[in-house]
Amino acid sequence: MSERIAPSGVLPEARTRGASMKVLLTGSAGFIGRHLHRALEERGHHVTTCDLKAANIGDALDFFRRDRTPYDLAIHCAAVVGGRASIDGHPLGVATNLALDAWYMRWLIASRTRRAVYFSSSAAYPVDLQGEDSGHRLHEDDINLAAPRQPDATYGLAKLTGEQLVPYAEAEGCRVHVLRPMSGYGADQALDYPFPSFIQRARQKRDPFEIWGTGRQVRDWVHIDDVVGATLAAIDQDVTGPTNIGTGRATSFNELAELVCAEAGYKPKLHHILGAPDGVQYRVADPTRLHSFYQPTVTLEEGVRRALRSES
Repeated sequence: MSERIAPSGVLPEARTRGASMKVLLTGSAGFIGRHLHRALEERGHHVTTCDLKAANIGDALDFFRRDRTPYDLAIHCAAVVGGRASIDGHPLGVATNLALDAWYMRWLIASRTRRAVYFSSSAAYPVDLQGEDSGHRLHEDDINLAAPRQPDATYGLAKLTGEQLVPYAEAEGCRVHVLRPMSGYGADQALDYPFPSFIQRARQKRDPFEIWGTGRQVRDWVHIDDVVGATLAAIDQDVTGPTNIGTGRATSFNELAELVCAEAGYKPKLHHILGAPDGVQYRVADPTRLHSFYQPTVTLEEGVRRALRSES
């Protein structure tokens, strides 16, 4: 039986600054993973990567099943997603995350790793709070793990289930920081996602400019630098409880397209592809809890400028 340590009491200090740590990073070749990898190495940590595409070790699911090596910190970014088309079009593939996250929690206990990050998602929030023009800012308490409401598709279901498993890992002595990113974006994000697709269309001066759905759907766009910064700050400051990573700024797809095109120096006609996957209609964070330990630094305007200047 593993040693039990009260999660709120005598766990080792949660610092990513200072002494070098042995860190496991899954999904290291993914969008969030590769940015976290760079930041962790800049802090002088020894990072073991785990990813299907590029890794020190193999597939995360296989690793969790066979390995028992303890780490000072584990950060779990590995997931099957691939944008809205994948979420809506391949629900069983996305549901693979149920197994991946369950085995992560089992591995945390078996390896006696004492500090961990679990990336949940804004998709875990109830879809009935995210209707068109709802204006509701999603607060962490909108998810009741004891009596959950319908999340967004199988991706949201898997993330919600992962959150429900966290207390079992914590009961065995592992502090788990649960983070719920909103719509993360950056210059090197895959074209499966709307932000880089908009950037590509603007670079090519596409006219008309295509937008899936009505364009009225609203998101909370948060730059990858702030996703990474908030993650490290949550660990540094030993933040407890789930935390949104977002700005609280509501921006529709139409508004994002206009911003991107204006920065690119042209004004095309917006062409809406009705019937294309567009997700929930209003997804914006209440960032109050985040602001208690971290303030986002990159505005959407600055993020657009950086992306348009990038060679990615």
